Amino acid sequence: MSALSAIPPVSKLFHFLVRAVPAAAVLSAFVHLARGGFRGLQTLGWTEASLVLFLLAGLAVMGWRRFTRGAVGAPIYLRDDLELGAVLIASAFIVVAIAGGEVFPLIYLVMAFLVAFLPRNAGLALLGVALSFDALVTLQGPERSVTAFLTHGLFLALFAGLYHLVLSARIAAARRAENAAVEKRIKEVEERARTFRLVSSGSHDNPPDVKDEEKWLLASVKEIEGAVGAALEIAEMALHTNTCAAFLLASDDKGLKLYDCRSASDRVQRERFNAGEGMLGGVLKRRAPVRMHSAHGLKGITWYDGSAPTLGAVLAVPIIEAASGLVRGVLVADRVTHNPFSDDDEKLLTTIAAEVLRSIEVERVMSYIRKTRDEKDRFFRAIEELNRAGSPDQVFLAVLESARQLAGLDFCAVTIVSEQEGKRAHKVARMLGVTAQGSKALEGRTFPDNNGLVANVVRYGAPLPGRDIKAMDRQVIFDEETQLRGLAALKIFPLTAGDRILGTLVAGSRRKAALDHDVLRMLEVIAIQAAQAVLRAQLYEAMERMATTDGMTGLYNNRTFQAKADEMLAHSRRYGRKCSLMLTDVDHFKSVNDTYGHLTGDQVLKGVARILREQARDTDIVARYGGEEFAILMPETDAKGAKIIAERIREAIKAEVFQTEMGPLKVTLSLGIATAPDHGTDKLVLVEQADQCLYYAKRHGRNQSVTVAEAQGGRKLQAVEG
Repeated sequence: MSALSAIPPVSKLFHFLVRAVPAAAVLSAFVHLARGGFRGLQTLGWTEASLVLFLLAGLAVMGWRRFTRGAVGAPIYLRDDLELGAVLIASAFIVVAIAGGEVFPLIYLVMAFLVAFLPRNAGLALLGVALSFDALVTLQGPERSVTAFLTHGLFLALFAGLYHLVLSARIAAARRAENAAVEKRIKEVEERARTFRLVSSGSHDNPPDVKDEEKWLLASVKEIEGAVGAALEIAEMALHTNTCAAFLLASDDKGLKLYDCRSASDRVQRERFNAGEGMLGGVLKRRAPVRMHSAHGLKGITWYDGSAPTLGAVLAVPIIEAASGLVRGVLVADRVTHNPFSDDDEKLLTTIAAEVLRSIEVERVMSYIRKTRDEKDRFFRAIEELNRAGSPDQVFLAVLESARQLAGLDFCAVTIVSEQEGKRAHKVARMLGVTAQGSKALEGRTFPDNNGLVANVVRYGAPLPGRDIKAMDRQVIFDEETQLRGLAALKIFPLTAGDRILGTLVAGSRRKAALDHDVLRMLEVIAIQAAQAVLRAQLYEAMERMATTDGMTGLYNNRTFQAKADEMLAHSRRYGRKCSLMLTDVDHFKSVNDTYGHLTGDQVLKGVARILREQARDTDIVARYGGEEFAILMPETDAKGAKIIAERIREAIKAEVFQTEMGPLKVTLSLGIATAPDHGTDKLVLVEQADQCLYYAKRHGRNQSVTVAEAQGGRKLQAVEG
């Protein structure tokens, strides 16, 4: 049952009227104007009056509909915009038709209203509606004027287009101004956060959620602003000051800048000024309160801009961190009267300065706790991702992503060490970052053991380098040919699993302070976990390889071949695709073993397996079927294509010369080919067909490939001859 059929009949009728009234009103106005109606106020009859009321009803219905939909948060569709605009346009043209062309600018006003408040596509459609009505009003009657119609149409289009462009430009300008104001506020918050030491002065870390970081900073800064403002109000009321202001040292500790003040003067210095000058400079140097008063005015007043008021008394106290003893700013109070500040006043202002600092330290501690919590969350998530990784490639990617998120690295890589013919080699298994010259070629590259940092980390099993990278004469990380540019911090960790070193984790950043003690410790733990994950993945791959491949030849074993054959034949049955099976056998292999020995026989089997793998296509399944027999599954291949591949393999085997202790040795191969679904889709049937073809090739001279059709044709030929 549809939603509409569930509505009661009365509600259905009401819904139909709501939808029909505006459209009917516009259509009626259009038709009546086309017939020459509304040609003056004197000729206005009952029909025209009824139509005007009908249009007013349409406007009322549309207004009520949009109000109710807006009240419940329902969407406004294009149809609603077109209905409202068409009713307004029809009403305006009726007014123009009755009052005459002198009031035609009313149409421009209506179009301006519609273009301003409706979407662009609705405005374009309503412009067409307006032009249609204008054609009726202008081109009807004896004084029809094509020129007037074209003029009206041109002005309507220009007016609507220009108004839309102007409005869009104003909206865009407003958005730009809003974005600029937001960016300015964010920079101001960041600067104040650095002033409060909520973040380090040189920090440009990239947290996982920048918006979340900005919200935390904004909340912390606003909390400190509120505490400082309340403290200054208390000081102003208690000390009866002209100005009570807090000046904080900038992040470089070389300048003072007004943070907040309560003052009767508008000349308080709001720009940064030298922290070592005047009375405030003396407070910072002496690290002690200063109290001064004079009936003739005081000198060394630097916290006013331009013509400062004549001050009779000044009290300034330093804002000093209790734990570190560092001076963070000055709290100053002054009076224009000659009433000096007392000891109690100094004690009060010192207490307020301590309260200001306490509010900053509380937020600093909260920021540190939040940062530590976020780092631990990212650290534990990184460990979870490593433990979930199954293959070595998944482990490498998880390691690099975790390292980059934890430390904000600009370059990171994982290398794997291997032994090749008794020589150690290093391979860049995966990397992230574009700091390396030719970084695309770096991933997957293998380089020999050398005196580079990576090789030395594997050699000694300890993180390197042990000193600042800028202090090193030469920065050989991988090898002489690979240079990393622009790194200010670098650390390479060994991937150690038990007594084995599997490779290294290379971490680099353009920021010198990025790899601090805590980050290095986390990266070290990540490297340990990564080594265990890599070892597990490698052992799993080795076990899977042992379970699916033949130990001597490296081809798929018989069990895996049977499973692959089932999958391929099921696909052939499902989609009617060709699929060929090739069975091969080394000719006179028993005599090879008897004459040359089983070690030479194994060497021959390995060589045959290598040639089969090289000559087969990437999509083919090559397996050792048993003994000296091999099998090849060839998807999407008919008997003719399989025959071509078989001959290519046979010729390659025939041309191969195996070097043995007893001299050179050459062997040949016999091959049998069966194709599904031509010769059956059951695995046992197809294997039996290919085996019969192989047997036929053996009985008829060996060193040949035989298809089912060729074997059947040969038997028929023999029957005829017999």
